Amino acid sequence: MRVVLVALSALALAACGSGGDQPAPKQKEIAVRSEEQNALHQLDDMNRDIALKRAILASGLRCKRVVRSGYVTEYNKLSMWQADCDDNRSWGIFVGPDGSAQVRPCSDNARFKLPECKIAADPSGRTERGIAKAG
Repeated sequence: MRVVLVALSALALAACGSGGDQPAPKQKEIAVRSEEQNALHQLDDMNRDIALKRAILASGLRCKRVVRSGYVTEYNKLSMWQADCDDNRSWGIFVGPDGSAQVRPCSDNARFKLPECKIAADPSGRTERGIAKAG
């Protein structure tokens, strides 16, 4: 009899809080970013251009000089940046929480349903990300 009561009370406890009509409360998504990823937001224009150029070159692509760069948006836990090179090519650079980078021609973004390459109002991305400017 005691076993039956214990089993029934366990079932009753399991049923508590499962009010079918109430949706589960939304939990805030946790953003995991590496030091390298956050540091990119702190760079001045020249050093950001250099860092993004290195990502482009490391991907086996060409870019003699970055003439304009900036933060675009967050996409699937990746920070998206844009770099425009002096040969009229624009690259979307997706930086992961592990510091890795994936580089795509901006012209491919629509075809692959990726965000448009459009630099945010604050090219450093500090405002959009709520990151304070370093000293």
